[in-house]
Amino acid sequence: MAVKVYKGNSSSYGDVICNVSGSKIYKGNSSSYGDVICNVNGSKIYKGNSSSYGDVICNISGDKVYKGNSSSYGDVILNINSGKIYKGNSSSYGDVIANIDGGKVRGGNSSSYGDTKFNIDGMLTKEEFVAVWFAVNYIF
Repeated sequence: MAVKVYKGNSSSYGDVICNVSGSKIYKGNSSSYGDVICNVNGSKIYKGNSSSYGDVICNISGDKVYKGNSSSYGDVILNINSGKIYKGNSSSYGDVIANIDGGKVRGGNSSSYGDTKFNIDGMLTKEEFVAVWFAVNYIF
């Protein structure tokens, strides 16, 4: 069964941003091959249905998300730690981009209902979550 990602605090069919099924992230409620935004294979996230080295969006190692195929300290895009998403290698309070709480992803350090960017109706792996993060923040 697909895990759905909704706008804000919604759980309405019409507010589905994307869904995750079989390590693929699809647009809206679709499950069509042509609507694959990105896919997860191991620790790498690829564009669309690709599994080509040149189509790696990012890769995950531990708590760090690296640009493309890099594993260089300078290429860390995000640091995900203790339910918080930080800019780059930071773990500073001031560099929190978002926090994850009970399936809800809120902007910055907020725990306010109104600051919910999107919510997830099921369990995702860290890699699937990062793929959703990129789909929500950079595609839509």
